[in-house]
Amino acid sequence: MPQLEKFVQQESIELKLQEIPGLKTQFDVFRFMKRVMEDYGARAFMVVNLPPLTTLTLSASTVITNLPADLIAAFDRENLLSSSPVLKRLRDSSLPFLFDMEGVTKERGDTRSETLFREHALLHWAYFPVQDGTSLRGAIAWAWEDRLVTTQQMMELGYIAIHVYECLRQIRNATFRSTDTLTDREIDCLNWTAAGKTSAEIAEILGLSEHTVNHYLNRAAKKVDAVNRAQAVAKALRAGLIK
Repeated sequence: MPQLEKFVQQESIELKLQEIPGLKTQFDVFRFMKRVMEDYGARAFMVVNLPPLTTLTLSASTVITNLPADLIAAFDRENLLSSSPVLKRLRDSSLPFLFDMEGVTKERGDTRSETLFREHALLHWAYFPVQDGTSLRGAIAWAWEDRLVTTQQMMELGYIAIHVYECLRQIRNATFRSTDTLTDREIDCLNWTAAGKTSAEIAEILGLSEHTVNHYLNRAAKKVDAVNRAQAVAKALRAGLIK
């Protein structure tokens, strides 16, 4: 029986990997990740781009997730990203790891994160640092309420994570046409906007007029199909156009 169980698991992971190249949109990836989550008994998943030091919110770095919107909003209101021990570990290592919310509380020195995630029964996490062909770094994670993840499952989820992140890169490249490439000035303006600077402050930093900065931001927003500069920053971060 153990040998049969091992064979079934192996067949399952192979079928999943064969499916990934056929995913053509982020929604396809979302549905695939949701099935993986259910197959492994998890309650949530998320795919994020590793945020630059100037990014202060989880929402701006998230590519796809089924985490409740109110949880992410509360996390950002508490400004928990910049002091996250999980983010620090993702920056310092490329190895997969397990982390629970009690550990976050112990390292952070307060219970804010644990309280938020406990309300949604998301207490145990498996994190997989990933990197795509453009050297964009990110992470894919799954969460359980109360579960020990086996070494075999970590290996399988890690392999899925690598393929999913690369698949998202290919989808991103197909979405943004070469004619819509952001200019250096547009990237500068978006990066400073992501850092919380106003148009007037960006103008002073870059030695431009405020009108010119607004022009660059409006043009960048149009290129990434965003309705305002906040959405433009979020989309550009998710697409790896700014870091």
